Amino acid sequence: MSKNLSINDLPEFDLAEQLKDEEDIAAYLTLVIEEGDISELAHALGVAARARGMSDIAKASGITREALYRALRPDASPRFDTISRVCTALGVRLVAQAIHSE
Repeated sequence: MSKNLSINDLPEFDLAEQLKDEEDIAAYLTLVIEEGDISELAHALGVAARARGMSDIAKASGITREALYRALRPDASPRFDTISRVCTALGVRLVAQAIHSE
């Protein structure tokens, strides 16, 4: 017989554990950017920073850890300078592409 599983028995999913390298981070951020929600971008950058180590990203970006947590919370609207510095620390860059009309 199969045992019934409870939702409480399932492991908690953490996307940060799935982001293994810069390519994973870049693909994830690209998907989020395509959705166009700046607060979701802030959250995604926070997930990526946790994947790489928030303290390491804070040090590499020159932003304090506390300020980084505040700037990258889900409801935040970080300045472009903050986004750029975090992306650099993560080893990725934002790229603009032309939108082709059909």
